[in-house]
Amino acid sequence: MSGDTGTPNQGGTRYGSISSPPSPGPQQAPPGGTYLSEKIPIPDTESGAFSLRKLWAFTGPGFLMSIAFLDPGNIESDLQAGAVAGFKLLWVLLWATVLGLLCQRLAARLGVVTGKDLGEVCHLYYPKVPRTLLWLTIELAIVGSDMQEVIGTAIAFSLLSAGRIPLWGGVLITIVDTFFFLFLDNYGLRKLEAFFGFLITIMALTFGYEYVVARPAQGALLQGLFLPSCPGCGQPELLQAVGIVGAIIMPHNIYLHSSLVKSREVDRSRRADIREANMYFLIEATIALSVSFFINLFVMAVFGQAFYKQTNQAAFNICANSSLHDYATIFPRDNLTVAVDIYQGGVILGCLFGPAALYIWAVGLLAAGQSSTMTGTYAGQFVMEGFLKLRWSRFARVLLTRSCAILPTVLLAVFRDLQDLSGLNDLLNVLQSLLLPFAVLPILTFTSMPALMQEFANGLVSKIITSSIMVLVCAVNLYFVISYVPSLPHPAYFSLVALLAAAYLGLTTYLVWTCLITQGATHLAHSSHQRFLYGLPGEDHEEGRTSG
Repeated sequence: MSGDTGTPNQGGTRYGSISSPPSPGPQQAPPGGTYLSEKIPIPDTESGAFSLRKLWAFTGPGFLMSIAFLDPGNIESDLQAGAVAGFKLLWVLLWATVLGLLCQRLAARLGVVTGKDLGEVCHLYYPKVPRTLLWLTIELAIVGSDMQEVIGTAIAFSLLSAGRIPLWGGVLITIVDTFFFLFLDNYGLRKLEAFFGFLITIMALTFGYEYVVARPAQGALLQGLFLPSCPGCGQPELLQAVGIVGAIIMPHNIYLHSSLVKSREVDRSRRADIREANMYFLIEATIALSVSFFINLFVMAVFGQAFYKQTNQAAFNICANSSLHDYATIFPRDNLTVAVDIYQGGVILGCLFGPAALYIWAVGLLAAGQSSTMTGTYAGQFVMEGFLKLRWSRFARVLLTRSCAILPTVLLAVFRDLQDLSGLNDLLNVLQSLLLPFAVLPILTFTSMPALMQEFANGLVSKIITSSIMVLVCAVNLYFVISYVPSLPHPAYFSLVALLAAAYLGLTTYLVWTCLITQGATHLAHSSHQRFLYGLPGEDHEEGRTSG
């Protein structure tokens, strides 16, 4: 990567073996187009000099990507980590965000260099059976994330209406608001990105307000943030750590980010332009995830201060002696440690700091759910188009995903109680962690391929760091499964878990195998997998060039 100049490559070589010619100028959205139908031009500035104008032109995809770091699943994970472990797991939040940034950097780089998103590259390189299974796992992750958004939004409506809107009613309202948001991107890409920025600002202000009024102990907070230890911790704290990782690094978000960066016009025949785009996208992603980190920190610190080692009886007494005394009955009158969720969290904040804190919490929760709704829609559409080459309208795509999310959620809301919904939220966070290898392994595989990425392929340090992430995630997931299996309620469940585990391990093993080929284990490559060493055959090259 030395000798970087602003001159085009000899012969106009395009980077990435499946790259497409650069767009000659701004493109108009075709009928039924999506986010990527509009291209944002990049202003010309002095070569080699940092430009705020250029950074502003590249700003957008990173903030949309950061929404997944702020969805209701993250909020639930944050408050429970604070309630269970106090400030002890703040360092897990910090390093999970850093690891998430590294994964998103690879996703953005793949999209910039090749002109294809991760789903499209998987379609071109993986055989039919593995890529179909891979697609199903990512769709499962998207539906799981959508269920969390439905739960969070329904609880926000219940809090804002003082319980007048039941949980099942809030779930049904999400059907209406989802389709309302579909019309937003008809007003232009930059306006849509600005709207998401507005929602992030609401979350920063609302959760920041809770942080200010809670006044967490700053010394203990800084110690928990920078000292990676957890004295006196056991399995509950470890499961919360798993939930933090699963909530922060979401598999579908890696696919999403690799698509979002394609909305900027980058001349991929020029090495300097590619390098510049990678730099600006990394700066933007760093800023966006720094904002998301502080928002998550606000929530975890507030509940680490207000809820850590709090008993149900103490929570009952606090609410019974406040202006929100009608809410006191949601806490059992016993000396067990309170099991807080996003509903009880809002209530106890209102009891401690006044009704304004409850309503401000609900507004922040509503912003988290609503912002995640639209990015989840885009992720689903990009994944389906990339893996299956199916171009559905946004309406059809949302109808499918939201139906899969709403049906089980509304049944729980009608026939069970709030604790079951919150328990489902926790399970969905762990599910995201279990599915994470199906995003990290492909992105590590393809960004390590010199035939695909050329000089922008991962270096040794990137390979070591990303591989370490993968080993850590797999180890934590294995520990979770081993801990979970003995708690199964009936022996019949063991056969189902064994079947799912076999499919999971089979697909993971295949992805690890192909990843090792690109890391230098060339002796593992069969004749049918030479493409992982040398790129696509000639006919696939042409298909990639003309279809991009």
